[in-house]
Amino acid sequence: MIAFTLLACLLLPSLSREKLPLSAENSSKMARMLAVDFEVFGIVQGVFFRKYTQKRGQELGLKGWCMNTPDGTVIGHLEGEKAQVEEMKQWLRHTGSPQSRIDKAEFRNEKEITQLSFSNFQIRK
Repeated sequence: MIAFTLLACLLLPSLSREKLPLSAENSSKMARMLAVDFEVFGIVQGVFFRKYTQKRGQELGLKGWCMNTPDGTVIGHLEGEKAQVEEMKQWLRHTGSPQSRIDKAEFRNEKEITQLSFSNFQIRK
């Protein structure tokens, strides 16, 4: 019985280490999530820009929304993993819908987040 207890004492520390939470090193390798607001200028209304923005956002696994403004721009909010947010920013700057003409895209209030505020990507009216 003493030998069994001694063996258990020797093995338990190594077994319990496997169950520890992620170290700071491992957690830093996890994908960072970002939130950012955007506004796109140019010919972006009446050219299905919002619909294509929603579709591209969904393809990238992003959450948020977009809508037309009275000034003729499209504004919105993106949330998701950093790499996907960066890819969407490039899409908003340079691609958009096939009939759109993007003059510029501005991004504001970018911040790291720990959880998403939205469950999907919506078109707001």
